Amino acid sequence: MGSRRIEVLRGISIEVAPGEIIFICGASGAGKTTLLYTLAGLERPESGTVEFEGRNLYNGPAAAGARFRNKKMGFVFQGYFLLPELTALENVSLPGMIGRTSTNNAAEESLAAVGLADRMQHLPAELSGGEQQRVAIARALTNDPDIIFADEPTGNLDSATGGAIVDLLLNLARERKKSLLIVTHDTGLATRGDRELHIRDGRLE
Repeated sequence: MGSRRIEVLRGISIEVAPGEIIFICGASGAGKTTLLYTLAGLERPESGTVEFEGRNLYNGPAAAGARFRNKKMGFVFQGYFLLPELTALENVSLPGMIGRTSTNNAAEESLAAVGLADRMQHLPAELSGGEQQRVAIARALTNDPDIIFADEPTGNLDSATGGAIVDLLLNLARERKKSLLIVTHDTGLATRGDRELHIRDGRLE
């Protein structure tokens, strides 16, 4: 920031096992979202490496990295990031269209898995916040990724709806044997994973 250097992450080392569910907790500004984005190949670190199945995520051209993320990773964000002019089904179909691998069948199956089989043709504005986040989860699943990254997936939801969304994420990850990394400020939720990590001043505790 100007002449001031801010070190967000400091000497972090972490390994995620296949099928493992990890919650990353920390106060606002602690670096948890930066850590998630760095692990997901979205935010290049100034030093160090991030490897996924032996591949360095930050080596090679950006287009190849994007194709790799599309195939191997799913993303759920606090703000849903649904395209407002597309139906739920069309939003969920996008990763497959980008990767040229998925059909409407995979998108329909994903929406059914999150309990929205009867809402496929609805626009985001016609859905509640919880339903929009379910669409986002279905979108994350549609390419059958190995790992799902979720950044404050309950942040825009009331506690009851947020709890249901976490239940859904955990159940789907366990049923489908997906690795799952969830960033949250809610330490009550974080006890429900296989591992709970806390980040403070850019360091894992």
